[in-house]
Amino acid sequence: MENLDKPFWKNKTLSQMSSEEWESLCDGCGRCCLHKLEDEDSGKIYFTDVACHYLDEEECSCPHYEDRQKYVPDCLSIKPDWGKKFNWLPSTCAYRLLYEGKELPIWHPLISGDKKSVHLAGISVRGRTYRDNEVSKDLLFEHVINWVD
Repeated sequence: MENLDKPFWKNKTLSQMSSEEWESLCDGCGRCCLHKLEDEDSGKIYFTDVACHYLDEEECSCPHYEDRQKYVPDCLSIKPDWGKKFNWLPSTCAYRLLYEGKELPIWHPLISGDKKSVHLAGISVRGRTYRDNEVSKDLLFEHVINWVD
């Protein structure tokens, strides 16, 4: 039985959420739009400060979000059944946090009630990235960052 005193993310599994609830989990940080490198031996994911050239860095959103795979075929399409692939998302991501059984942080818009809180907390990529059409794929390793894990 659903506890109506608790927010939906505490009452439902990821796969039980409506599409509206699912989408509201996105905090708008833009970190999922960063290019990542994977160590094939360890499986560790390294984030870079190189973002998809479609990312609107000010808004931390994609103008082609609904049909983004048409523009970028390997763009992430996060699904509730991702399992271990959630490690491709930053440790601050609500999808990953909930998958791992953790709480949403106080700066998350669903907690703070303010969409700007992700920027004010310094979580978003706003003002911190290069566009992928400005950086050679061969040089991505030079852009590995430590402000996202």
